[in-house]
Amino acid sequence: FDLGMISPESIVTGILRVLAWKPQIAHADSYRAIATTLRPGILAELSDAGYAKAMAKEWDIAEEIFLALVGLFPSMPEPLLDLALLREEHAKTLHEESREEAAEAEEESAHHCYAKLLGMEPPFSPAFYHAAFFYVRIHRYDRALSLFTTFIGLSEDEEKISSAKRAIKKLEELGYLDATFKEAYDFIRMGDEEKGLEKALAFVERHPKVWNGWFLAGWAYRKSGAWEKGAEAFQKAILLGSREADTFNELSLCQIEMGHLDEARKSLERALAAEPENVKIIVNLGALALKRGKKGEALGFFRSALEIDPNDDLARQWIEKSEDPETE
Repeated sequence: FDLGMISPESIVTGILRVLAWKPQIAHADSYRAIATTLRPGILAELSDAGYAKAMAKEWDIAEEIFLALVGLFPSMPEPLLDLALLREEHAKTLHEESREEAAEAEEESAHHCYAKLLGMEPPFSPAFYHAAFFYVRIHRYDRALSLFTTFIGLSEDEEKISSAKRAIKKLEELGYLDATFKEAYDFIRMGDEEKGLEKALAFVERHPKVWNGWFLAGWAYRKSGAWEKGAEAFQKAILLGSREADTFNELSLCQIEMGHLDEARKSLERALAAEPENVKIIVNLGALALKRGKKGEALGFFRSALEIDPNDDLARQWIEKSEDPETE
């Protein structure tokens, strides 16, 4: 064994790996003191590295970096918030790739991060702000409302307070605080389209000018194979103001099944305009191009999807299918 191989850098690296996965290990405080003494600027340095890896969608490396920071600075809320936000963003990407089970697992991990953050003393107001938007994204609107309200009472950041107030107003205007909306969403997500449609139509009856109720009805119709009714519901949602990528994407799926391929292309283009880096939409454009016999165009879309997310299995599978000589 060559003692010359041991350097301050290797010592810090070893400590970080231990604290990332075993933060409660014996003598952890001593390890933390050694690491911060050897690298005084480690918090800013690793935070920047974690952000860079997250932007590059190198999720595993970014996660280990933020876990190391959480282990190194257990009483600081900022590293844990960064980890929560990373897991949120990863979950969003997994949803775009239609990897729903993995996305839900990542959302559950983010939820646990927020639960720890919200229990810290003194209260860390940015955690309430970001957690509120997280719960909006996973359709837990009552929880989001509570967190927005708490944040407004805690914070002195006027810009974010205004943002929270706008979010509350939007939740109220769109009927998200109506329990029927959540019930409809949950039924459809769990595969019970019949009950989901019943709840969605009940919501629409109470809120006829709110687009998201029509979106839920369209989603239930589409999942049950009622393409024309689904398309009508999504078009109604758009007429009432929806500019969400999901609305146009769902409409395109109905249009494809109805054989309206030109209209489907236009819907997908509008979806892509709303979310230019949404891999699911780019892959759907490629699949539509292949269906229309345009292999070159299809390959362009699939390769673009892989440039955005090199780990997208669906895009890779479509490339293999596109390059198959038997594919017409």
